[in-house]
Amino acid sequence: MIERYSRKEIKNIWEDYNRYSIWLEIELAAAEAMEKLNIIPKGVVKKVRSKAKINPKRILQIENKVKHDIIAFLTSITERAGKEARYLHKGMTSSDVLDTCFNLQLKQSGEILLKDINKLLQSIKKQALKHKFTLCIGRSHGIHAEPITFGLKMLTFYQEFLRNKKRLENSIKEISTCAISGAVGTFANIDPRVEGYVAKKLKLSVEPISTQIIPRDRHAQFFSTLGIIASSIERFAIEIRHLQRTEVLEVEEFFGKKQKGSSAMPHKKNPILSENLTGLARLIRSSVMPALENIALWHERDISHSAVERNIGPDATIALDFALNRLSNVVKNLNIYPKNMKRNLDITNGIFFSQRVLLELTTAGFTREQSYKIVQKNAMQAWKENSSFYDKIISDSQITKKIPVNKIKKLFDFGYHTKKINIIFNRSLKN
Repeated sequence: MIERYSRKEIKNIWEDYNRYSIWLEIELAAAEAMEKLNIIPKGVVKKVRSKAKINPKRILQIENKVKHDIIAFLTSITERAGKEARYLHKGMTSSDVLDTCFNLQLKQSGEILLKDINKLLQSIKKQALKHKFTLCIGRSHGIHAEPITFGLKMLTFYQEFLRNKKRLENSIKEISTCAISGAVGTFANIDPRVEGYVAKKLKLSVEPISTQIIPRDRHAQFFSTLGIIASSIERFAIEIRHLQRTEVLEVEEFFGKKQKGSSAMPHKKNPILSENLTGLARLIRSSVMPALENIALWHERDISHSAVERNIGPDATIALDFALNRLSNVVKNLNIYPKNMKRNLDITNGIFFSQRVLLELTTAGFTREQSYKIVQKNAMQAWKENSSFYDKIISDSQITKKIPVNKIKKLFDFGYHTKKINIIFNRSLKN
């Protein structure tokens, strides 16, 4: 991932130095287990640890010759550590190191992403509670529907990211496995107790059965979860972009005093952060299909998944980390305009009370079909003439014969649409 969209903490997880350091810890943990089982001489781990140094440049030099990353790594360690290093990798295969390391990197990245989601949840919750009863129009198909509150709108995103948090927790658990089982997973040349020891040391679970690799359905779930979270980010970003349109302007991204919106038009204030989030979501989702395709490998293993994972591992997690933090800051600093929300509520002159009138007419004795026809006629006239829907209703003798005007007036009460807000908030925030 390019520097522009990279944050240091998660980027460091995917740096060469950290990857090689994890490889060394895996090798030393396995050797430590073998020492305890009297498979290799005592003191090997202590001597190797004291002498071994990670040198990414040297490893790459060797790899350019031998065309094998693990061999290059082991050769480099041996150059520094000496003859004791010959006991490293005993009975193991490259994927024991590569897969265990990759899973650990995904776990570490996932834990950072969980912290990001928690931060975002706090930002959303604060806005939801602040605007719990701030009226705005609800829209379906982009068209005015019925009144809701801006807090309720925020609460839908809060619940969605709570679900995303659970999905990610499950996916981290799914991916947190270790395999130290040898060439085709049979433990022919290595004791299964070594695997158990390494897993415990690295705070991973033992992979119940591996081939030469850890099964890739685990990784597909992890990256699919990242894709879902990215789509939730995009849904939020699109909502902000729509609400910032000039003719709507119910919310607006924070715009700094020295910020510029356009090289040509000095008046512009564009929702660039939300647009950027839409783009990043597309990028993150692009990792999902390759991860799914990685499940189907030949026999006990081929390496068609390798190049894919070297790219999507860092790119998807780093991009999502950046996106979650950007969205959290957008929500936290969002400019919210209740007066414009009220202005937009008034645009249609109350026709969104149509369902309330419809239901009252059916209670008064009209069939639903009759009620719908009467209400729709008045609503369409009010919309076409830009006149009051309430005035149309109280002027319709068909309606006033059945329902007195003082009762009709009560049908145009905004409180009717907010009376259950507390119930929704209480059940949504109880967890």
